[in-house]
Formats: sequence, structure tokens, C-alpha cells
Amino acid sequence: MVRTLNNMAELRGSSFGRPWPRHGLKLLFWFANDYIVFNDDNQMFANPDPKEGDFGFHHFQNRRECENNVCKRLLPYDGYPFYEVGNLHLPTSKSLPKYVRKYNTGNIDTSNMDRLIISMRSDRIVDKVYVTQHEDLRSFDPVNTYCISRGLLMIICGHSLSNFLEQAGYSTHDYCTIL
Repeated sequence: MVRTLNNMAELRGSSFGRPWPRHGLKLLFWFANDYIVFNDDNQMFANPDPKEGDFGFHHFQNRRECENNVCKRLLPYDGYPFYEVGNLHLPTSKSLPKYVRKYNTGNIDTSNMDRLIISMRSDRIVDKVYVTQHEDLRSFDPVNTYCISRGLLMIICGHSLSNFLEQAGYSTHDYCTIL
């Protein structure tokens, strides 16, 4: 079961995107402020279409992982395709803002472990937003996978990057260093 984060306190309690040099919180800030647009019905509209591959978006299979003959998907299936973004090693991720990419080491370490996954309807309305992290080179960590509510995304839009990072639990030293 994927837990939904509805406010800054829950995001801070999740430990997603921390500690520095992880990029997940910066990726989430970019997504809320620059990638999605809320329409008059508070639906999230993807701009541009993730199918086009901008910013490193690519199809996410949500494949079953099996252990001891028990198989489950990372995310609940809602009938819509999934798209993943956040792999800073992809050439197309260079179009992400510099503040998202800045401290990526290029190595296999914590600077590239965070991902954002969306499920999207055919009319480019984003149905669900998830954040997760790698637990190893092949798998995402189901314990550290969260759904981000529309309300939390709207809250994030009301912050500057430095204020958001502080509210989300980066220490003053960490977020001053990364800006």
C-alpha cells in the first residue's frame, strides 16, 4: 500500500529526497512549479507531454517483482500508463533545470537515486504523482514510495526553492550549499 503525503509535515517525515546531495526534493519542486499546470477544475495538466521524452521522461513499466513466489507491483494500477523522470544519467535529463542536476556526481551513489513517477490519462491530465527511490541498481524501494496529493503540489507551488527545501527538512547548511 502506497501512503499519500498531503502536507509539508508528512513530506518532511517521509525523508524523501534527503539528505544532500539527493535531488528528489528539487525534482519535486520543479515538477510542481514548472512542469504541471492546474486547470480551472484543479486537474493537473502535463506540459509538455511526457511521451515526447523531454526532461528525461520515459515509460515506466511498473513490472512485478517477485520474492518467495509473492509478486507485486511498485504502484497500484489505475488503468493509465506510467512515466518516470529523474534519472540524471540520461542525456535528455540535461533539459532539467541546473538546480536539479547541480550536484549529480555521475557515479552510482545517492545523488541520482530519487525518481518521480506519474500516471497520465490520454488527455494529458496527470492522474497520480508518486515519488520513490532506488533501493539498489535495479529496484525501487516500496517502503519509501509515496503518492503526492494535489493539495501538497499546490502548497509546493507557493514556496521559493530555498523556503521549500527548508520546510521539507533540508538543513540550512544543505540547502545553502546546493543553491
